[in-house]
Amino acid sequence: MQLLKDRIRKDGKVKEGNVLKVDSFLNHQMDVKLFREIGKEFQRRFAGEEITKILTIEASGIGIACIAAEVFDVPVVFAKKTQTKNIAGDVYTTKVESFTHGRIYDIIVAKEFLGKGDKVLLIDDFLANGKALEGLVQLVEDSGAELVGAGIVVEKGFQPGGDMLRKRTHLESLAIVESMNEKTGEIVFRGDE
Repeated sequence: MQLLKDRIRKDGKVKEGNVLKVDSFLNHQMDVKLFREIGKEFQRRFAGEEITKILTIEASGIGIACIAAEVFDVPVVFAKKTQTKNIAGDVYTTKVESFTHGRIYDIIVAKEFLGKGDKVLLIDDFLANGKALEGLVQLVEDSGAELVGAGIVVEKGFQPGGDMLRKRTHLESLAIVESMNEKTGEIVFRGDE
């Protein structure tokens, strides 16, 4: 998605430790017009697939998932990273490791929102090592729902998550970063000449 790649090159910042900061438009301050185009692109890439729910994980994926869900005209469910009083009763839960935060979280979805008959598209902002997406896949499998695929805004192609997830489901990443240079700020995308 050229619009997204151009925006990453313009406003993204490469930081030490293979960190790509896109918080000025993607996951802190959100460019909703860009999200709308992202949602339309996911809809184009998953055309013909029956999708009844979008599943993401808090927090950075929620905004993107909501706009995509509006385009798909389906509800969004997000896996919470902490159990709250609002989630009572039966839940699906699994553990995920966050690349960004360097922590392990329990993620939780109430059983009333995910189950047999649901056809689920996963949406998230980043795919690096794939642990968050692996956790979401586990929740879908545990619920008896059908995993239709996963839509990722930015994939770090030099980390193993994309290859792992492609073995399990239809994965569409809108921008795949092949390399980043923290000294020069250069970002190379898959497909660049």
